[in-house]
Order: sequence, then C-alpha cells, then structure tokens
Amino acid sequence: MTTRRTLRLATTTYTVDIGPHWPELVAWGPVGVEDGPSPLANHGRVHFITEADAAPVDYAPRGQRPFFGADLVVGRPGEPRESWWELTENKANHQQMRLTYVDKVTGLEAVLIYQVVPATDVLLRHVELTNNGDTPLEVERFGSAGVCLPTRGARLTYLSGQWAQEFQRRTIDLPAGEFRIGSRYGVPGHNYAPWLAVQDQHGEQAWGVSLVWPGSWEIDAEVDPTGMTRVRAGRLPHPGPLVIEAGAMLIAPYAALAYSPDGLDGLARVWHAYERRIRRDRTRRPVLYNSWEATGFAVDAPSQLELAKVAADVGAELFVVDDGWFTGRGDDTGGLGDWTPDEAKFPGGFGKFVDDVRALGLDFGLWVEPEAVSPKSRLYAEHPDWAYRIDGRPQTLIRNQLLLDLGRKDVYEYISAMLDRLLTTYPISYLKWDMNRPATPRGPALSDLDGDYVHHYKLLLIQLRGYKDVLVEACAGGGGRTDLQTIAYSDVVWPSDNTAPLDRLSIQDGFLLAHAPDRMSSWVTDAPGIFDARPRSLRFRFVLAMAGVLGIGADITKWTDAQRAEARALVARYKEIRDVVHNGDVYRLPDAVQYVTPATTVVLAWNTGALPGIPDVPGRPVRLPLQALRPGFYADRESGAPYSSAHLTHVGLPVHWTRDHDADVVVLDHVAT
Repeated sequence: MTTRRTLRLATTTYTVDIGPHWPELVAWGPVGVEDGPSPLANHGRVHFITEADAAPVDYAPRGQRPFFGADLVVGRPGEPRESWWELTENKANHQQMRLTYVDKVTGLEAVLIYQVVPATDVLLRHVELTNNGDTPLEVERFGSAGVCLPTRGARLTYLSGQWAQEFQRRTIDLPAGEFRIGSRYGVPGHNYAPWLAVQDQHGEQAWGVSLVWPGSWEIDAEVDPTGMTRVRAGRLPHPGPLVIEAGAMLIAPYAALAYSPDGLDGLARVWHAYERRIRRDRTRRPVLYNSWEATGFAVDAPSQLELAKVAADVGAELFVVDDGWFTGRGDDTGGLGDWTPDEAKFPGGFGKFVDDVRALGLDFGLWVEPEAVSPKSRLYAEHPDWAYRIDGRPQTLIRNQLLLDLGRKDVYEYISAMLDRLLTTYPISYLKWDMNRPATPRGPALSDLDGDYVHHYKLLLIQLRGYKDVLVEACAGGGGRTDLQTIAYSDVVWPSDNTAPLDRLSIQDGFLLAHAPDRMSSWVTDAPGIFDARPRSLRFRFVLAMAGVLGIGADITKWTDAQRAEARALVARYKEIRDVVHNGDVYRLPDAVQYVTPATTVVLAWNTGALPGIPDVPGRPVRLPLQALRPGFYADRESGAPYSSAHLTHVGLPVHWTRDHDADVVVLDHVAT
C-alpha cells in the first residue's frame, strides 16, 4: 500500500509514492506533470534483479537495492553493511515531507526529509540517521538523496578543471553505465564543482543537483538498461567509515535539486534565483581594489596608501589589503597563525593606516587564511598538536604551510577569538577568507574528521554574519570551495586565481551555469594569459569583470593618465548597470551575456575571434539575438538608437568590432509597447 504526496514549488511539482519499504518518484517537472501515468513506473517483469533495483527509488539502503546503486551503506562492525527498512511514520504537506523508516535488526532509524525552498524551484533533501540499537553502526556510503529521471540515456553537463582552470564546462552523452565526480580533499576542490546537470539526449528540459557541503563529496549518475538515469549525491566518508554510536545521530548534508523546462540556461536561472533568495538582506556589492597583484608580500603603509589614492580616483568603493600585512609574513614560509599587524610595516599603527584609507572615501578590507599555520609561526611553536598529523609519520607541506584541525574545539575557539579581535579592533567592512591547501594527512580512522571540521567552519561563517557591516569573500586557492553552504554564509566567492582575460572568460561562463552573478568576484588585472595568451584591451578586461562583482587588482600606480581616465569611465558605467547585472535574469549568448529586468536589458559582449572585416573591407557587424524581451521598442541608452523587440530577437543586436574595440556594454531601455 502506497501513499502519494506532491510537493509544490514556484512553477514545478515533485510527486512521490511513499511505499512500505522505500519512496518512489512519480513525476518531477512543471505543475501538472504529475497528472497522468508516471514516466518512471516499471510496467514489465523483473528479471535477475530485485524490485528495488528496477523501481524509481528516491532513497534506499544496500540490502534492499544491491545492484543499481544504494544511497546508504551501513551495518554493524564485522557484519555485512546492509539494511532493510519498514515505514513507521509519514508526515507531509505541500511544502515539506518527513518519512521515517526503521531497520528492526540493527536499530537504525532513517528520516528522509524533503523541504521546498519558498518562491523557488529548488527542493532540499537530506537524511537523518539515529542508532537506536545497542552497538555502533558503521556508514560506508552516506548519500543525501537519490533521484530517478525519465531519460532515454543521459546528457550530463559538469564543471571540471584544476587550479587556475576551474569551472570548465564539459558535456558527455551516457547511453548506459556509470559516471562519477567528487573530492577527497576535505573541501570541494578545484577538479570538480559539486554540481551536475542532466538532460535527455534528445530533450531540452534539464534537472540539476548541487551539494550544500564544503567537505569531501561525491555525485554519480547511472543509466540502467531501460535508459532511466539515477543520480545520487552526498558526503564521501573519507577517511571512513563514519561511526554512529548507540543512541547517537548522524545528519547528511542537504542536496539541492532543481528543474527547468528551458535547458541549461533555464536551470542556471533557477540556481540564481535560489542563491538570491538565501542572500537575505546582504545585497551591497562594492567595487573593490585588492593590492595583491601590485605588491605581493611587500606590504607597507606608504605603498598601500599610494594604491588607495589611485583606487579612489578611478571610482573604487573598497580597498582590500591582501597577504603580507601581519607579523612574520615576508614570504609564504611564515606568519600564518600569528594574526597581528606588523608594526614595522605600519609604523604609525595599523589603526591609523586603516583610518587613512577610510579618509579617502573607501571602505577597508583585509585578507586572512584562518585555517592555515606556518611551521615557523609562534602559534605552531606553542601548539604543534593543532595541525593535522599522524603520530610517527612526516607532515606534508603544501605551499609551505600546514592545516589546522578545525574540528578541534580549541582550534575553533582560537580562530573565533582572532576574527572577533580583528573585526572589533579595526573598522573592517570586508574579509577575504582564503584557504590554500587541502587537508592531509587527516589523522585516525573511525572518526568524523570531515564532519567536525565542517561543523566549526559553518559556525565561524555564521559568526561573521553577526558583524552586520562586514562582507565576506570566500576563496580557497581560487575556486576550491564554491559549494552552496559556503555561498549561503558568504557574500561573494572567488572563482579562480587566474585573472587572464580569455582564460577567465571560460571560467566565468562555467561559473554562471551554477551560481548567480552577484556571487562572482571578478578583477581587472594586468595578468597575461596562462592557457590563452592572446592580448586583450583594458576595456575587454573591464567589461569581462562587469559580468559579476567588479574588482580591480592591477598595479594601478603604473597606469597612464589615459588608462586611468578609461577605467574611471568604465567603473562609472558599471555602477549604472550593477543592479541589473546582480538581479536580472541571465541569458548566456555566444561571447556575450544578457541580463534582463522588466525595464532594462544589459548586454556585455566580447570579441574572441577574427574581425569581420569592417571598416577596411566590406563586412557586416556581428549580430547577437537577444532573449526574453518585452513587446514593443527598446532604446540604446548611450546612442538613443531605437530597436523593436522583434528586430533584437530575430535579427539581433549589432556589435561592431575593430582592432581597438574588442568589448562592449550595451544598455537597452524598454520605451514603448
């Protein structure tokens, strides 16, 4: 006997049959898709597999589902890690569902929780495990959710790369078999984003999953012999297994599920709407200047103030002092952990220096790396046991530093007090939180190192939210930690340490598939290309950085008067369009991004290829067909040129590239119906 429940989201529904041993997905898509025969139901006989393997199971343990991928692998020590469940409680309404299953042999209680995010098409799912038995239970696999999709084979889109090459969009067709991405780094890592999109090989609609978890993780997809795709997502117990002591509880991270009938771009807009929903009232995103590219570790008051004066002149609203401001930090071999301003670098006092920056009309920001420690630091000399270590084994240096075991209460309390001291002693309004190495070695097995670490990391981010005037930028050697939990408790994230223009174009294109533009910190620098070294103009770099939260990181003291004047004009232009970029619906075009609000559409465009020939020989301008325009006419805000919506949609917005003009900002205002 089953009970059918439908969860109602903004424009979609998620319908489940709640069975006595597991729940099954009936339909997931636009409102009304549940009114008819389920596209997932198995109508044939089951051969050589179990009923659970053939069914569109939403969540099941190994034991019930032994062949086509269990979501949970759990058992007593020394015994098979298998489980069989019976439903004991079913609580549901249109916004939330709690299903309780128990294993009478082991005493395991599993509560499957579904939660609608109001005003969005995102559904959060997770599992709470309680050990009601009298012996410990070991968890080998700990999924947050599984979901079956009515595909005939799958087209999978994922984001992969490495340091300095994050968020590269990849698409593969999977007619059968398995696909897996994940991280054992203790953070999401640069190799893969904890995000996956699934489409039918012949269809436009798209389903997505993204993890709310800044630790080790895994997402996999399997296409079964019928062509149906099943996606699983959750924590990766590494090192493992995870142990649930008698009477204890273990809670899985949220898996966020999203759907759009409008393909990958539509799915991206669902994710953007979700991230804007969870940003709460923290909408301020100032134009920043960061000193790292200009000075590196050679930080001192005179050089920083010189940069600050130029930054204020070109229109920056925030000045951020990067690495090198604290004691022992002449290079990357020392200082981490000793978060005290270096008096030799700020002879008048750090407080006076901050006041001098603020007197220029700039807010003040600071770089920190709270989780790291230098072996030459005072902190390490006093507390060597605070760094990850395995007794009798050598420690592994990465970037000449070690990682603190944030899972320890004393380490958490030290970092909490350090952050509070900085933010209450000085008028800091922006904190760039960096992390430049993964966790290794991790220490003893049979302990939840990832879970303890993530718990205290989240508490620190929540603490920072309590400083109402402080914005937080999340960075982990670039894009090493861009999960939805980090995004929920920070204001912007740093997608990559690579700021070269053409390299960055592909990084930002992938980032915007998964995350909203108001979360994307992007700088104008002088950095040459790493993977694509073709030079681009200062204008190109500015227009590219305008696609998210604009920042400047170049050595602006070396810019000419003409470059400063150009920068000043482009910063002013950005401030005019900032609200549209940060809050509009995003449409990704070839070598362009369009941002749409009811009254205005903004187009940022870049020339990445050959010139079309004009004006030296006959040629035609590049045309960008726009989307989602209101009927009537639009006027170019700069030139006044009128365009009908039909023309812009079906013929396209003309953009003219020349040798000296390789990027453009076009603002179109709706003027008539």
